[in-house]
Amino acid sequence: MKDSAIAIKIRTSASPNGMVTYLVTAPPEALPAVLPRDLDRAWHHARAAAIADTAGPALLFRFLRGDDEAPTDLALTDSDARCWAEAVDAANGLDTVAGLSVCLRLLALIDLLARERWAAGLIAINRDGAEISAELLREAASAALNREARFDAAQMQQRLSTRRLSR
Repeated sequence: MKDSAIAIKIRTSASPNGMVTYLVTAPPEALPAVLPRDLDRAWHHARAAAIADTAGPALLFRFLRGDDEAPTDLALTDSDARCWAEAVDAANGLDTVAGLSVCLRLLALIDLLARERWAAGLIAINRDGAEISAELLREAASAALNREARFDAAQMQQRLSTRRLSR
């Protein structure tokens, strides 16, 4: 997926306290879909980074909206989220539309798995880590993010149910 096909621009700046700000010229829901294999790769990079305990700096994503709307801010100050974002940045670059979309989808997927009991059956935990079902990866790669850069859990559950029934 090429950034040139998307009219979204990303500028970065660092504050004296070390926080890195990403100014994005579109809201989270405008970010494009990604390839499931890129999301799966990010999942594995994030796991390796978590094992190595390599948390990056605190991040602030500021998503601009229309002229009359306040921007959407997403701050990553939690050490786990910073670790996962650092892993995606190293692999994909958070200053690219594709990299940012992969990162936010990974974070939204982790959030979904933590909040939604029904999603527990779509992940297999074993001694080597955790594997996400191919169905959930495909859905997370293509589902739209909402204003808060999360997935709509009910919509995700419905789409996954529909996919299973259509087989």
